[in-house]
Amino acid sequence: MKVSEAVGRALTAAGVHQVFGVVGSGNFHVTNAMVAAGSRFVAARHEGGAATMADAYARVSGTVPALSVHQGPGLTNALTGIAEAAKSRTPLLVVAAEATRATSNFHVDQEALAKAVGAVAERVTSPHSAVEEARGAVRRALHERRTVLLNLPLDVQARDVPDTAAIAVVPPPPRAAVEPSASEVPALVTALARSRRPVFVAGRGARSPGGRDALRALADHHGALLATSAVAHGLFHGDPWSLGISGGFATPLAAELIQDADLIVGWGCGLNMWTTRHGSLIGPDTTVVQVDDDASALGAHREIHLGVTGDVAATARRALAAGAERRERYRTDDVARALRTRGRWRDVPYDDESTRDRIDPRTLSAALDDILPAERVVGVDSGNFMGYPSAYLSVPDHHGFCFTQAFQSIGLGLATTIGAALAQPDRLPVAALGDGGALMGVAELDTVRRLGLPMVVIVYDDEAYGAEVHHFGPDGFPLDTVTFPPTDIAAVARGHGFESVTVRDRADLKGVEDWVAGPRSAPLLVDAKVTREHGAWWLEEAFRGH
Repeated sequence: MKVSEAVGRALTAAGVHQVFGVVGSGNFHVTNAMVAAGSRFVAARHEGGAATMADAYARVSGTVPALSVHQGPGLTNALTGIAEAAKSRTPLLVVAAEATRATSNFHVDQEALAKAVGAVAERVTSPHSAVEEARGAVRRALHERRTVLLNLPLDVQARDVPDTAAIAVVPPPPRAAVEPSASEVPALVTALARSRRPVFVAGRGARSPGGRDALRALADHHGALLATSAVAHGLFHGDPWSLGISGGFATPLAAELIQDADLIVGWGCGLNMWTTRHGSLIGPDTTVVQVDDDASALGAHREIHLGVTGDVAATARRALAAGAERRERYRTDDVARALRTRGRWRDVPYDDESTRDRIDPRTLSAALDDILPAERVVGVDSGNFMGYPSAYLSVPDHHGFCFTQAFQSIGLGLATTIGAALAQPDRLPVAALGDGGALMGVAELDTVRRLGLPMVVIVYDDEAYGAEVHHFGPDGFPLDTVTFPPTDIAAVARGHGFESVTVRDRADLKGVEDWVAGPRSAPLLVDAKVTREHGAWWLEEAFRGH
């Protein structure tokens, strides 16, 4: 058996059952070995798309998938997606062939590339150690929550594995929860007991098993309101005391209630500039507490009064068990009434700016929220438009929203939704894209059709890179470099086997209604020609910190 086959078998045996990639000569044998051992392989049309699919799949499924790429350009093509995963601490294994001969056209310093974007690098070094090194890479990705590049040198891949080498591999055990310090939990309980208006802001770290239930129980006991960062959107869906997303996407009511809090506890949440609106959501006298199982995350983005190192669910359960007196605190009748009447963006009045040939993105998003089935998984690209689907398209839980925005690259949204859809096959996948991101990632329309995904792709088409238009336009700068002539994106989609509809007003959404009611035998693209006179509300806020 060659090393390439042994490594492929070992990775599958270690629990890597989903692989995305583009196969070339260098990763051909290892990828086929994984498939033969039982892993599912999804071929993307570009390595960048494959990387983002793998990232999204990991986030939604809670498992470690693999990205398989060719040596050299296969890896460099994937780097933006790898950077997004690494910045988000996504447990992901990148399996890359490696040309170690300096005279090879494919030779680059792949270890340095991984380090440059925040990933960590491992290497298969010999036939004798190949299996254990492969298993170690999976273990590191899982236990350290890291994106790990496993380099497979071509010369090592081609060598024979000794007959004595063990091929059977046991999957690494789950990552152990970090128990909070016995000295830190009482300080947290004291802060909760003293608070009159506590708010919990849950982030990525609260998406762990048991996190939602533990936080709701503790919040119920101490009368806290519940909010999330964007990446944890949906975590408290259906809870009457949920404020939704904190930060730039927050409703006016949510912003008001968070600003009035006398205690904010970030649970697995960095409380960065996006989640706090550059700190403006934190009052001058507000006590700030942060709970995270990574000690280096505590206070990384802003000064805190108390940091607790521990798993979110474990810490919340410990705090609840401390037995402090139960109180209603922030959960007053007035707050309850306000949340019922203006707790969602859909409840906030606005002047519909739709014209004869362009639809207001708020009108579009609210209508689509009504039309599309509630059991959905939403992926969102980056751009001026992104607040509209994030704020107006409801999701059933935190597995229904995938937000690959740590690197703020446009063009990842379609691939994000493909990965999330494969992790949640019983839900309708909905990709929300701008026209720039849609055309940047257009190659993966073929992947959607080839996989038979009943996806809805919504393109908020303003014929521009809207963020730049609304950032620089008011100061009179020329915008020729960031505006484009009209593109019939609906026709592009039809060329890839999609059904499509162009939307200029509310009546045009009848085509979406018909698709939802029909067999959904082909995916649907909605080319929505949206109004473009103003920047989004969240963008104006975000640019204040730039």
